[in-house]
Amino acid sequence: MKLARLIRHLATTRFTTRRRFPPPVLSAIEEAIRECESRHAGEIRFVVETAFDLPELWHDLAPRRRALQVFAQLGVWDTADNNGVLIYLLMADRVVEIVADRGIAARVSAAEWGSVCRQMEHHYREGRFREGSVVGVQGVGALLGRHFPGKPPGGRNELPDQPVLL
Repeated sequence: MKLARLIRHLATTRFTTRRRFPPPVLSAIEEAIRECESRHAGEIRFVVETAFDLPELWHDLAPRRRALQVFAQLGVWDTADNNGVLIYLLMADRVVEIVADRGIAARVSAAEWGSVCRQMEHHYREGRFREGSVVGVQGVGALLGRHFPGKPPGGRNELPDQPVLL
């Protein structure tokens, strides 16, 4: 366990997260997801986690591993066409992870997902949480649109569009 990381996680509070992601920002994220999903056959979930608890820090839980846990817990993998994508932000570390289900991961490279993550992180470092989040959703939407264009006939929204604050 690294001392600097421990201090960051202890100092990052739910109040801090809610201040950076107030209702208007959450609404903008939800609207961006809804708009993007109208143009492709993918499903997007957006999750912001404030910080890890002491046991997770003690075991040096990596943000990627936690994103995979959240992916499973929220059932992002449970779509008919294996087309779910999770955008996960860990506020304390200011790290973005994107986890894609196997139907999408086989077609989109890790470098493409990484590029979207870096764009979001750049905005977040500058304090632009609304812009960074919307840019991330639009970036994921563009990748999904390239590989899974158009909604399937009778396509339905399988996952909620509302962002989740953990």
